[in-house]
Amino acid sequence: MSAGPYEDEEGTRYIVRLERVPGGVRLAEWAGSELRRRAPVLRARDLENLAAEAQGVLSDSDAQALAGALGQERSADGDVGVSRGRAGDFREELRVEAIDDDRVRIGRWVQRPGTGWELRDAAPMLPAARYAEALADASRKGVLGPRSGDETARPV
Repeated sequence: MSAGPYEDEEGTRYIVRLERVPGGVRLAEWAGSELRRRAPVLRARDLENLAAEAQGVLSDSDAQALAGALGQERSADGDVGVSRGRAGDFREELRVEAIDDDRVRIGRWVQRPGTGWELRDAAPMLPAARYAEALADASRKGVLGPRSGDETARPV
């Protein structure tokens, strides 16, 4: 399952893939055959296609959870949808963040003592339920709708 192609600010073309991996799901950018070490940025509307394509790749319950997460009725305003968890002694969050009116970044943030929240700029690998929770929160807050802001990845 993939979305794109996209082009980043340096002109590198990439696609975003949703893949089943041991222990869960990975959402990652791929440039050619190379996995990019950064949180993926993609068009918000492409999330619906990725969720639809998850049927047959993920378990039925995981695919249904992802698809259902995107259909939440808007009930709040915000710029970030969140799924909270723990990474050892640290708090962590999977965040769906509005980049501009068309795109979102889906990344894992870790709270380190003394330094605060820090983006783990890598492809998140978590259980599908965590993605569904973050996407549902983003959908309820209107993160997946029209916005305005900076530009870091453009559809090709």
